[in-house]
Amino acid sequence: MLEIKKLVLFFLLSTLCSCVSKKDITYFQYDEIEQAKVSNSYNTILKSDDLIQITISALDLEAVKSFNLPAVNFATTTNSAVGAPQQQSYLIDNEGFIDFPVLGRLKIGGLTRQQTIQLLRNKLDPDYIKNPTINIRIANYTITVLGDVRSPGTYTIPNERITILEAIGLAGDLNITGKRNSLKVFREINGKKVKYDVDLRSNKLFTSPVYYLQQNDLVYVDPNKSSSQDAAFNRNTGLFVSIGSILVSLIAVLTR
Repeated sequence: MLEIKKLVLFFLLSTLCSCVSKKDITYFQYDEIEQAKVSNSYNTILKSDDLIQITISALDLEAVKSFNLPAVNFATTTNSAVGAPQQQSYLIDNEGFIDFPVLGRLKIGGLTRQQTIQLLRNKLDPDYIKNPTINIRIANYTITVLGDVRSPGTYTIPNERITILEAIGLAGDLNITGKRNSLKVFREINGKKVKYDVDLRSNKLFTSPVYYLQQNDLVYVDPNKSSSQDAAFNRNTGLFVSIGSILVSLIAVLTR
């Protein structure tokens, strides 16, 4: 009877120890928001492997045709266009260049959207088009959220502007076992992977360089210690049951 009480007490203590404290799961509980450092400005930096769409508009419709070539599919048998024409996309290569109609190779990798628009405007006006209107969109703007969240995955962002909190919302928020104090954001800068640590419990999050995510950023949420232990226990449950069955059988044989 004493041994059974000890066993029950052990399981109760284990359960209490594995409970998550409120201070570990509440967002924005530490530090003041440094308003002077909070900025709503955000610039998209164009990078290698970005697939961009560039639209040139002007009053002279004939002049812009050469710069808005449609992307079409051709039938292999008749060599004729099939389907509706789509807007042309340009892939930024490993050196940061695209091949643009008439203008040729342009290096736009590492530039912001506005810098790219200004570059194109300087090359077009006045030699080709007078007062062009230029619009640029990243067609494959995605972010990825992995780890201890409800819906991990890769998400396409149509408006090319997303905060880390909005990304977490897309992934259904952290599970109760996700560590709020040690999120990791991986970002590629000049061809190198850079890691940032984020604490969702601190208001310093709003001044973090990764508060606004960029295309292809990866957000990873670590599970807490109890979750990792539970996972290890669940993986070994079958082994424990087998060992327990063997021990019970041995005890039964020896006590006859």
